[in-house]
Amino acid sequence: MSEHRWGPATGIGSMPGGDAREAAKTVSGSLEEFPFLAELPARGPGADMIGRTAGLLVELYARVEPSGWRIGDRPGRDTRRAKAWLGEDLDALEEFTQGYEGPVKVQAVGPWTLAAALELKNGQAALSDPGACRDLAGSLAEGLRTHLADVRRRIPGGRIVLQLDEPSLVGVLRGQIKTASEYSTHRAVDRQLVESTLREILGVHDGQTVVHSCAPDVPFALLRRAGADAISFDFSLLTERDDEAIGEAVEGGTQLFTGVVPGVDSPLSDPAGSVMGVRTLWRRLGLNPGSLAESVVVTPSCGLAGASPAYSRAVLAHCGRAARSLADNPE
Repeated sequence: MSEHRWGPATGIGSMPGGDAREAAKTVSGSLEEFPFLAELPARGPGADMIGRTAGLLVELYARVEPSGWRIGDRPGRDTRRAKAWLGEDLDALEEFTQGYEGPVKVQAVGPWTLAAALELKNGQAALSDPGACRDLAGSLAEGLRTHLADVRRRIPGGRIVLQLDEPSLVGVLRGQIKTASEYSTHRAVDRQLVESTLREILGVHDGQTVVHSCAPDVPFALLRRAGADAISFDFSLLTERDDEAIGEAVEGGTQLFTGVVPGVDSPLSDPAGSVMGVRTLWRRLGLNPGSLAESVVVTPSCGLAGASPAYSRAVLAHCGRAARSLADNPE
């Protein structure tokens, strides 16, 4: 299906190893219709997802403390390193996507996971302070605008897709994020505030957007209201409780990025077997099988940083074959 708006399969973000060119070569070679900007956390602080996104912030700087990333007064070597690595990764992706036309995905940590992970000067998470959360979201929005413009310049034929990683979102909504002492938790953030902040960040991009959360109980309806065009999740964590929200999402035109292949080295089934659960879900919801290939992008269940290089290559190619099997035999 060449008219696939999104591309049939893609990755989540992280890849093993520390070689930017090797990662870009693997990604662009295995996912010819939907490459993504690889993240290589094995390089160390600043290449991890929090540090990398902290490097995008405008007029807010973070540095590594023994307890994690902390907001400071001025850019230090941790911020510089994060920016340098991102530049290296962009150079590599640009090199391997010369002349490419089609969707290409970039990832950043969303405002709520960032607020739960970044510490203020007093050692508490930014999440503890509504004003700090606001400042952080504003800074992230500014930084993403600049970053997206840079990616568009480098890959002029690409249709840029912005993914926000929100693994802590459910914890933020439920008041499950621990305080610095670990003895108590931060109070739950109001759902409407969570939604409006996400809407603000997703709104900086005039192209397609996706929110990724590999936690259970993904808030599908909230993410759709916030403006996400697609929702990315670990398929194995779905329960029948999610059925109604997923049915509504598909019928409302929301794309599902179904994480159906393990992110760490595991035996791979045949490609059709990997998407059998997706077909079963479609039948259970009474959805039209013909809409499967249009509504689903096949991905690994999470990032591949913990996988071997050989497995990560195999998985990305496997996702492409599994997506083809959905398109060819939707029933």
